[in-house]
Amino acid sequence: MPSGAPSKPDQMREGEKPSRDDPIRSFGRRRGKKLRPGQERLLAEFLPTITFDPSADFNSQFGNGHGNGQGEAKKEIWMEIGFGGGEHLAAQADLNPDIGFIGCEPFINGVVKLASQLKAKGLKNVRVWADDVRMIFDGVPDQALSRVFILFPDPWPKKRHSKRRLLTAQTLDQLARMMKPGAELRIASDHADYVRWALGQVLAHPAFAWTAESVRDWKHPPADWVETRYQQKARARGIGATFLIFRRRA
Repeated sequence: MPSGAPSKPDQMREGEKPSRDDPIRSFGRRRGKKLRPGQERLLAEFLPTITFDPSADFNSQFGNGHGNGQGEAKKEIWMEIGFGGGEHLAAQADLNPDIGFIGCEPFINGVVKLASQLKAKGLKNVRVWADDVRMIFDGVPDQALSRVFILFPDPWPKKRHSKRRLLTAQTLDQLARMMKPGAELRIASDHADYVRWALGQVLAHPAFAWTAESVRDWKHPPADWVETRYQQKARARGIGATFLIFRRRA
């Protein structure tokens, strides 16, 4: 572990294994403000055309077969878990048209925002799952993912709510199965306690290696970083973000 690294949280004492009991629900409300008629039409008409189908052939959904994928075969598949308003996912998809993306977000208002961006930009390389990401894990083949983003998740800061945090050992088991050797797991947060907890969780899992070598590696974003609105709000309050990058071990 590099010098000056965030310390392990109190909940993760030395030698203690992370819990393998996933919470029933890792997210809060499903809807926010009432959707406008145009947004309701996006949900009813456009969203079904870009929805990820965990029961369908995986590769065909990204242009790699004869299913509903469009364009040429994608060289890699990336997943973003909890894409919020979708600005990061839409920007990454726009910058990487040869990559297929799975975006997962249970908050319907956020899903509508992403759908609006995808339609406006004509992006065809994104599939959306508008519910709990754990529901589609079985639909993702072994070693199918080359990158996974978990950016500014709900930190569930209250002790009685901490069991709702998504990044449990069971979730990491599934990510390890779905990710290729050498694949990248990116985690970002502006909540110090969550950062310590998440670092402890991933370091305790044998499938992942932390890539940081110095303080700069977790204080500064990767070169291809796209700032999220949550990050912008935190920065406006004078709160910095921490960036944790892990590699899937061979």
